[in-house]
Amino acid sequence: MVARAVPVQAGSTSSAMAVPHGPASVSTARRRLRSDLGDRSIPEAVIDDAVLILSELLSNSCRHARPLGPEGDGAADEEAESGTVLVSWQMLGDGLLTLEVTDGGAVTRPVPASPSVTAHGGRGLSIVGKLARDWGVRHAPGQVTVWAQLPAFGQVAGGGRRRSA
Repeated sequence: MVARAVPVQAGSTSSAMAVPHGPASVSTARRRLRSDLGDRSIPEAVIDDAVLILSELLSNSCRHARPLGPEGDGAADEEAESGTVLVSWQMLGDGLLTLEVTDGGAVTRPVPASPSVTAHGGRGLSIVGKLARDWGVRHAPGQVTVWAQLPAFGQVAGGGRRRSA
């Protein structure tokens, strides 16, 4: 299965793509985000932060969560049955860039960890919290969306307040 575009509202400044639930999807999503934000003349430093945030969110999804089922991503074709994750980003009118990864959820809730200095992982959401202005988790039946926002222009003002819905 390959990544496929997901229709968004006409005139919207957003992009969405369904990607296979697996680590190879991270590089596909990173390239698409970098290209899309570059086409919008977003500053390179913001693009770098956005790509890193999206990488962490999607990697966590592939590592810890279940894929969306056919009913979760709105698709009814055979490809969806093998499991996908929905990746999206949107430029809001107030200059905030919102990144989202939606999956089928996991046994545990997404929370920042406090790994030891020698640990090989566990820093993803802490990195997101440092780079993003805000981030959080939304729950819906059969779905969990982890999102992060950062200013698209100007200085990135981390702070990483986390909200759950």
